[in-house]
Amino acid sequence: MTTPDSPVDRTGTFYEAVGGSDALRRLIDSFYEQVLVDPLLAPVFVHFTRAHVDHVVVWLTEVFGGPAEYTARLGGHQALLSQHLDLRITEEQRARWVELMLATAVKELPADALLRQRFTEYIEWGTRIAMSVSHQESSDLGDPGPVPHWGWDGLAR
Repeated sequence: MTTPDSPVDRTGTFYEAVGGSDALRRLIDSFYEQVLVDPLLAPVFVHFTRAHVDHVVVWLTEVFGGPAEYTARLGGHQALLSQHLDLRITEEQRARWVELMLATAVKELPADALLRQRFTEYIEWGTRIAMSVSHQESSDLGDPGPVPHWGWDGLAR
C-alpha cells in the first residue's frame, strides 16, 4: 500500500500509483465533506447523494487506468458529461472546486511531484470541460468518445 510519504512506482498505471480505489475513496469522501459545507459550492450540489461519491470514485478509477466500471455500469463519457448539463458552473465555483480538491489531494495522495503535477493537470482539464458543458441546455452533446485516460504523460490520445 502506498502512503502519502512513500515513493511511487511509475512502472504501473496512474491508478495504482495514487493508491487504487481505497485511496480515491478516501480522497473523494474527504473532499465532499468540504464541498457540501462550502458556501460557494454547496448550491451546485443541492441534489447531492452518496451515490455521487461512488460515481466520482468509479470515474477517476477508469480515467487513471483502473477497471472500466464507469463505462460498464454508468454509461461512459456521455453519461458523465450529461450530469453537468445546465448547472451553470461559474469560473469562481470551478476554481474553488479545484482549490479544495488539490488541498485534499495533498493530504490524501502520495507526495510525488510528478503524480501531483499530473493529477493537477487532470483536475484543471476536467473542470474546464465540466464548466463548459454546464452552460449547455441541450442534451445533444455529440459523441465525446470514450472515457479519457490520464497517466504519467498526461492525457493519452
